[in-house]
Amino acid sequence: MSQTIATDVAIIGAGPAGLFAVFECGMLKMRCVLIDTLEGTGGQCAALYPEKPIYDVPAYPSILAGELIERLEAQAAPFAPQKFLGQRVDGLARNGEDFVLTTSAGNVVQARAVLIAAGAGAFGPNRPPLEGLPAFEATGAVRYLVTRREDFRGKRVVIAGGGDSAVDWALSLKDIARVTMVHRRPKFRAAPESTAQLEAAAARGEIEMAIPYQLHGLEGDDGALKAVVLATLKGEEKRVEADHLLAFFGLSMELGPIAEWGLGLEKSHITVNPATLETNIPGVHAIGDIATYPGKLKLILQGFSEAAMAAHAIHPRVFPGEALHFEYSTSKGVVV
Repeated sequence: MSQTIATDVAIIGAGPAGLFAVFECGMLKMRCVLIDTLEGTGGQCAALYPEKPIYDVPAYPSILAGELIERLEAQAAPFAPQKFLGQRVDGLARNGEDFVLTTSAGNVVQARAVLIAAGAGAFGPNRPPLEGLPAFEATGAVRYLVTRREDFRGKRVVIAGGGDSAVDWALSLKDIARVTMVHRRPKFRAAPESTAQLEAAAARGEIEMAIPYQLHGLEGDDGALKAVVLATLKGEEKRVEADHLLAFFGLSMELGPIAEWGLGLEKSHITVNPATLETNIPGVHAIGDIATYPGKLKLILQGFSEAAMAAHAIHPRVFPGEALHFEYSTSKGVVV
């Protein structure tokens, strides 16, 4: 049954930045509603790589993406945000000083302010153009994400790609699987330290490197993978026996209805004022990967900072004329 509810801040996107925004708004006594197209919270961290270690969250030398989401959920829990999950925001309209959001499930949210933390919008994997691919996808022989590391124990795994996901999973799986790394050139796009670890692991014989090769074909029957065929640009072919192919060629992004709201867009990102994270529409703010401004870094920790800044910028709109006396959380604790 559809609902109509009123709140202070409607947060579009329940990934890390959106979840932390609930906490920051809650500390300023602002109620929140979380809306996300996914069935659960966590965004890409939960949906694409829950067991992937993250190394650049302060105070955690390493933390699994799924665990990070669990901790963010626990941090936001005291403020009991209403959640509309598994539905997208189809419409955004003005109602006086408020905003009215309608979702694909028929729910209506009236809010004093809107905070877009939608990551990169709706996303899906970029699939390699290989013959017979759907049959191998159906059995899980070809995958674009890892949700359970143990699925690959004792298996022959081919990993294709040159970014952080490919390199990080090669390093993570090398201790439990036979890993072959496929990339079209020697230079990787991953973090320098991760790349150095990959090269060291390859030198020790822990990872086989197939460079400069690209995916060329799949061998197997009834969705059971037997081998991955590789080829160079010169047409030289190489056959690698494999049980699984992990293809990390990035995600195809789509903003969806957000693109029609009259926001200032720059290459599928929303331009904001870096001091307030406000868009060209007063009262609508954007944080995290979807927001752009000079000097922007696409880091989770930057999304956390933006969540705090946006919450403070929104406060005067929710409580006009009320002075905000900033206090550290260590002084006032969690205000529910």
